[in-house]
Amino acid sequence: MANEEDDPIIQEIDVFLARSLLEKLYLFQYPIRPASMTYDDVTHLSAKIKPKQQKVELEMAIDTLNPNYCRSKGEQIALNVDGTCTDETSTYSSKLMDKQTFCSSQAASNVSRYAAAVYKKGELHLTPLHGILQLRPSFTYLDKADAKHREREAANEGGDSSQDEAEDDVKQITVRFSRPETEQARQRRVQSYEFLQKRQAEEHWVHLHYYGLKDSRSEHERQYLFSQGHGLAENTELIKSPSEYLMMLMPPSVEEENDKPMAPSNVLSMAQLRTLPLADQIKILMKNVKVMPFANLMSLLGSGTDPTAVLRCVQQVALLVQGNWVVKSDVLYPKDTSSPHSGVPAEVLCRGRDFVMWKFTQDRWVVRKEVAAVTKLCPEDVKDFLEHMSVARINKGWEFMLPYDEDFVKKHPDIVQRQQMLWMGIQAKLEKVYNLLKEHLTPKKQEAQSAHPLLVSGEQRVNMAKAKVKQNYGQLEKEFQKQKAEMKSNDASAKMDVPNTRIKEEPVGLEEPMDTSAHSEGLNNGLVNGLHPAQGSPDPVNGHLPGGCIDRVAQELKAFVSSTFKKQFVLTLSELKRLFNLHLASLPPGHTLFSGISDKMLQDMVLDTGCKQILVPFPPQTAASPDELKVYALWEAGDTYDQHRQVLLEIFSKNYRVRRNVIQNQLSQECGEDLNKQEVDRVLKVSFCSLW
Repeated sequence: MANEEDDPIIQEIDVFLARSLLEKLYLFQYPIRPASMTYDDVTHLSAKIKPKQQKVELEMAIDTLNPNYCRSKGEQIALNVDGTCTDETSTYSSKLMDKQTFCSSQAASNVSRYAAAVYKKGELHLTPLHGILQLRPSFTYLDKADAKHREREAANEGGDSSQDEAEDDVKQITVRFSRPETEQARQRRVQSYEFLQKRQAEEHWVHLHYYGLKDSRSEHERQYLFSQGHGLAENTELIKSPSEYLMMLMPPSVEEENDKPMAPSNVLSMAQLRTLPLADQIKILMKNVKVMPFANLMSLLGSGTDPTAVLRCVQQVALLVQGNWVVKSDVLYPKDTSSPHSGVPAEVLCRGRDFVMWKFTQDRWVVRKEVAAVTKLCPEDVKDFLEHMSVARINKGWEFMLPYDEDFVKKHPDIVQRQQMLWMGIQAKLEKVYNLLKEHLTPKKQEAQSAHPLLVSGEQRVNMAKAKVKQNYGQLEKEFQKQKAEMKSNDASAKMDVPNTRIKEEPVGLEEPMDTSAHSEGLNNGLVNGLHPAQGSPDPVNGHLPGGCIDRVAQELKAFVSSTFKKQFVLTLSELKRLFNLHLASLPPGHTLFSGISDKMLQDMVLDTGCKQILVPFPPQTAASPDELKVYALWEAGDTYDQHRQVLLEIFSKNYRVRRNVIQNQLSQECGEDLNKQEVDRVLKVSFCSLW
């Protein structure tokens, strides 16, 4: 208390924080000069900066008329640097060292605790510094002088040699091919001194204009050092509690934080993991574990995590294989990476790994030689794929490492169905890329009792088949009786509504008899997409779905078919079903189209939207499937190529293979236009873009 009384407060000064030059104010520290000479007297010839590196170069003029300047030494330096000739590339155009270059270096790495202060009228205005740079003389001109000296010596030595040795001797050279760069080698190269120097040299200089101390522009910029508003609302940074203010004055030392032992880059503790967003947590876990049941994933994420959110996030980084989640290939092999074994790009690796995952969706066992034969990848890459998700068994192959997760499949049927649609799309891509045969597409039938092999005689098999038929017959009889009762109730309700019902009559010509096969098939068909009406799927009557859901399903299906044929005018039934499955995979769970769409309903809707079936006479020995032989085309699209497209469809309805000149002649005759080869190609590409 006595000391405080002896040191009374003389004056209180208000402190303001100026923000106008925030992240723009630098402090330059120049070399020591004589007291009689200030830097305002020095003429700045040029200035330039590299903003990212915070590197500055200044050129200052040297007073050659000063009595302390040695003129002979200045002329000797200019002669050593530029030689006798002067041009635009000369460093000293006046043949005299009349300027000096200063290059900057950072004086402090952390300048957050430094500020520039201006005191005016009892107020102290502070502006935080963005950088502190020390300017030192640059002696690059000496390097240039040494280079000139070596050139002169080389020229003198070359002049003394005889003309007979003008031609260089033939020397043997060795050509070496570099190996594919590994990830560790790339990281070492990026962290090397040469690479950092190269990156710094690649940054372009930004030229600046220097204004003196007494210049009007300098005076204008100097006003930004003062706070523009003195209200407390604009200076909330200075309203802090004592502990916060003390922390701002003395922040924790960076060196103390660096002294803590660092964990490896590929190791992340659970405490650090749970500080990340949920999507990042799931991605890191799946990338490290690669195969995981959903229950294990929930246990790792901690209590209180929403399972719905987890399901939404895990589908972005993993695919469902036998009820378990397997990390996607593009997560393990990002774009612009390559194989450490063979140097194969990431796209090829992703396709090969997707093939292995798809094989495990078909069967629990995969043969390594079969995968290598299809994917054409090196054995090391194939082994990596298999080790991610399976275990090798002697004399058997590779078995999926986790058992089938029945609990997840029963609890989440919508997720399972969505994943099946995704796998159908992946299968279609793999078929095109690898030209898969039927033996690759059909899973190998493993014996269900592989762990307990049994010998079953022919008589036992017959008895088992008879028992199964009896069981199925009983179930079918019950379902038929139930369906019959429902149809009677529907008929009774229909009779009540007969007076209010109007039936549209359409004329039936003698030349075109009415086709009743479709309706009879609809009456007898009690299955839609493999599901019986007793199992919850709508009951088809006369080829259509009854009830209130028919309008919604028909509208959704018609919208899909119309939009698809407007983009691709000609499609086979196989391609249309593939696009429909991809469309289903993009829909949310519980959508009306998941109620069950049969092939017949899809074909009827195609015909209802103005499309026609083109009966292309394919050869009888073709290897195409029945769905690939059914071709549908949009007859009128409303564009300029309608007439051309109709002519082409008529041509292909007579022959499945036609020469280009025949097409060109037929188009010219029917359309009355003289089309050249380029125009015919354009018509073919526009009309048959999906088959082109």
